[in-house]
Amino acid sequence: MRKLQLALILAAAAFVWALPARAADEAFDKTYPLSPGGAFALQNVNGKIEISGWDRNEVQIHAVKTAAHNAADLAKVTIQVEADASHVAVKTIYPEEKGVEVSVAYTVRVPQHVLLQGIATVNGGIQVTGLETSGDLRSVNGNVEVFDSAGSLSAHTTNGDIHMELKRLGETPVTAETVNGSIVVALVSGANAALDVRTMNGDFHSDFPVSAFSASGAREFHGQLGSGGSEIRLRTVNGSVRIIEWKPTV
Repeated sequence: MRKLQLALILAAAAFVWALPARAADEAFDKTYPLSPGGAFALQNVNGKIEISGWDRNEVQIHAVKTAAHNAADLAKVTIQVEADASHVAVKTIYPEEKGVEVSVAYTVRVPQHVLLQGIATVNGGIQVTGLETSGDLRSVNGNVEVFDSAGSLSAHTTNGDIHMELKRLGETPVTAETVNGSIVVALVSGANAALDVRTMNGDFHSDFPVSAFSASGAREFHGQLGSGGSEIRLRTVNGSVRIIEWKPTV
């Protein structure tokens, strides 16, 4: 009996020792000065990106690295920052070896009028709040969301929805493109814009009257809101497109 108990204990111990280390987190917190009119860039791979504006001339970065299985993997994924008075660029660096399952989630505060000079992730969503800016937002597998903002933004994803709330439009076009997902653009009452909309497998709807309306085929639409103005280009393959009136609860 004792031999059987000993064998069971040894087998259990061997099983525990064979298990990889459990998931672990590691935080990264840095703040960098950034002059008015400066630019910010962030390149991620696995993990979400959340960016919000504030009234300080500095960039505050809070990132959390999470190892799915092995805590030792945390050290293999690094966060690289290049910063000077006019530019802050952040990049997540992964090793060449396979099997390193680490995600990095970013929460960033930036000056309200910063230029977004490339915000990208592969697996994760992107959320931008409270900016008056222009720039490019890109994901592959994730939603792209813009709340309570203004300016000329470009949003792209492959598998995900796009939601953009724009209080004012910039001089250059606003672009939203996805393959598998729907697009919603919320504008203030009385907005003026030129529309260029394409959807392969979905419907188009506007809460606002659309004048000078034309359709090129069943799924391509052109027209203008109000007196026209800055162009809004919207593209999806599998999803609907909606232009709605901006409200704080949207």
